[in-house]
Amino acid sequence: MSAPFATQREAALALLNSDPRETRLTRKAGSFLGQCCADPTPLSNAQQGWLDTLLNRAGLPPMMEAAR
Repeated sequence: MSAPFATQREAALALLNSDPRETRLTRKAGSFLGQCCADPTPLSNAQQGWLDTLLNRAGLPPMMEAAR
């Protein structure tokens, strides 16, 4: 397994750059991930949960905090 993502931006970019047929991202998820890339404001617990879910579904490593 790859190393956990250190930032929400890294995680969001990995999801956006992954194969859309495998990740099946919705328009809403794509918009959310774009915001994660552009805005460094910390995510709420609900937003962090959604990002974690998207990473898990895509088979990508978790965020660093979630890996501990």
